[in-house]
Amino acid sequence: MSFFYPLMLDVSNRLIVIVGGGLVGGRKARGLVDAGAGRIRVVSLEFTEPFPENVEMIHSPFEPAHLRDAGLVFACTDNRHVNDAVVREARRLGVLVNRADVDDDLAGDFSTPALYRDGSITIAVATSGVPGLATDIRDQLAKYMQPGWVKLSDAMAKIRPIVKSQSHLSPGQRRDIFKTLASSEAMHTLEASDAFGLWNWLKLKYPELADLTESQKQSI
Repeated sequence: MSFFYPLMLDVSNRLIVIVGGGLVGGRKARGLVDAGAGRIRVVSLEFTEPFPENVEMIHSPFEPAHLRDAGLVFACTDNRHVNDAVVREARRLGVLVNRADVDDDLAGDFSTPALYRDGSITIAVATSGVPGLATDIRDQLAKYMQPGWVKLSDAMAKIRPIVKSQSHLSPGQRRDIFKTLASSEAMHTLEASDAFGLWNWLKLKYPELADLTESQKQSI
């Protein structure tokens, strides 16, 4: 059994190279754009799928030079030998590579999980090479998503930096405050008001919090 270390990767400022212009390559490109990727290069002899705008499309057989400056690579062709060449070159350059087909002798470095996104919340499910099961589990979990979670996540993204900026608070106090912010009580408070209401509720629980400055009020 293969074991993987899960992580959420910031793809906004790295060049991502996809080799393959078919169904899989198109799906990878769209998923990357949804994740904030702004620099995507796709290499293929032909393109049979629509690709997002602003994607650099190179009509060419794969060449090692196509991976120059790449920060992430996807080998998505239906040709095993081409995918082999992509993986070998990515490994030589020390760049992480994902391989769409299965090859135990020259496998990729990472797999992509089944994803569900709702606003700032992402659910990712991986099942060690059984994508159909991962998709089914993802769809079942998505049924339990509550709209209040997304709203709370967005509010916390605004309030957390304010709490972290208050240097008079100890690390323990910050942990307690963040734990309270992540509670169901906080979510119900937010649903009944707004981010300012959530802050006022938090301030009542933790009087040691400093009052908001004018710029902080604008950020909320």
